[in-house]
Amino acid sequence: MTQRTRITVLVAAAAVLAAVAVGYIRLAADRTTTAGATSNPVTATADRVTLAPGRRLLVVSDRHLATVSRDNPGGPRTVAQLECVRVYVAAGTGVCIRPDSPWSYHLVVVDRQLRHKRAIPVPGLPNRARVSASGRMVAWTTFVGGDSYNSGGFSTRTGILDTRTGVLASTLEKFAVTREGRPYQAADINFWGVTFTADDNRFYATMSTAGRRYLVEGDFAARTVRTLKENVECPSLSPDGTRIAFKQAIDADPTRGWRLSVLELASMRVTPLAETRSIDDQAAWLDNTTLAYTVRDSSGDPDVWSTPADGSGTPRLLVPGAESPAAIG
Repeated sequence: MTQRTRITVLVAAAAVLAAVAVGYIRLAADRTTTAGATSNPVTATADRVTLAPGRRLLVVSDRHLATVSRDNPGGPRTVAQLECVRVYVAAGTGVCIRPDSPWSYHLVVVDRQLRHKRAIPVPGLPNRARVSASGRMVAWTTFVGGDSYNSGGFSTRTGILDTRTGVLASTLEKFAVTREGRPYQAADINFWGVTFTADDNRFYATMSTAGRRYLVEGDFAARTVRTLKENVECPSLSPDGTRIAFKQAIDADPTRGWRLSVLELASMRVTPLAETRSIDDQAAWLDNTTLAYTVRDSSGDPDVWSTPADGSGTPRLLVPGAESPAAIG
């Protein structure tokens, strides 16, 4: 890695870590704010929150799991007592990354009535969470510190759990890597942003090494990953399995920000979307035509926006004062 590349990577890493830290500080400061104090109309009754199928969205609202109607996403929302910094749902299985203390978290798997099925301690600061379409597989990414190879002070840790068998891969860094057709090993490999295919075994994720970021395809049972394409971060597979939404570093330089884009897997053709702001998020598919994602304003407050997945149209505000969106099927 050249000196210039090291500097670029470290600057980008520092910027991301600073953003996460600022977000955490803001969230911690808001912990004394009750759900009823939000500027959005809220029904704060935990017994009414459900992940059963319906035209609703799951979000984090004022640091709690919440649901809102897809037909009126800016309207009343129902907020659970369950405190979360990241959430996701599919087929009645939900995940919540729950804070236990300022620097301690558990990934909690819940059923459609929010009953706890399993809790796993996760290191570092939460960043991403996903559930496979069947509800069987769950994944998460956190920022961690202390890796000796990283003079920037932190890296990522990504894990996957099979909720049916209980098989846990606490870090993808133990998987065998094939980079550009050849076996590859390096101390600085990091993964983030898992998204699952329909078979509950294969998945896509981002892998970084030597200052480069790749889209990888993984095999959970075989414990392998292989690179597919450069400059693809935080992939999100469409419901029909044909496209991946992702954030693309502008001119392959994360310090310049990211452009939300869609990759067609059959042709590997990339379509930049109508959202031109820098989006540092793993977008969620609301259906086969629409994406949702979090945008933070200059003060760090989040809103959920949406945009068409074909590059047409105009981004629109979907759920004000919320983040971490997922469609409840």
